[in-house]
Amino acid sequence: MNKKYAILVVDMLNDFVTGALGCDNARAIVKPTQELLEEARKNNVPVIFCNDSHLKGIDKELDFWGDHAIRGTKGADVIPELPISEKDYVILKRRYSAFFQTDLDLLLKELGVTTVVITGLHTHMCCRHTAADAFQNNYEVIFANEATNAFTKEDYEYGLKYAKETYGAPNYTNKELFDLFSK
Repeated sequence: MNKKYAILVVDMLNDFVTGALGCDNARAIVKPTQELLEEARKNNVPVIFCNDSHLKGIDKELDFWGDHAIRGTKGADVIPELPISEKDYVILKRRYSAFFQTDLDLLLKELGVTTVVITGLHTHMCCRHTAADAFQNNYEVIFANEATNAFTKEDYEYGLKYAKETYGAPNYTNKELFDLFSK
């Protein structure tokens, strides 16, 4: 079976990188993510931004994390270092998983995708829940080692370990992913 990849860019938003939930670990993955997206686009691998887009005062997630990525604010915009190209796709999400009550699965099926490469924030939260739903929908799941992170090293490693043990999701370096895309 031929594999067709797509990159899922999870929550690389102003509020997650420099704003309300910003942290050094988020800023550390900007350059590797830029490089990965550039290589994906060169190899016609679809890039799908999966962005928190919360409704202020309504979304349950805000009870746990406070206001962040409120729809219509700069905090909900993708960071300027990762400009969305005209060939990219954007999925707005109101829960941790990029699949939950969005049209991500439909888009992936229409694109013929078999394998999702998860990038972004946070391996133990939104990336993990997105991986769970990808697995439940019969996609192969890969984590981009250099282009994912979490609030702490422990959270990051826990997220990767959980995904590998639960969904068989390996984590690959950018170079390993570049090699896969060029095959």
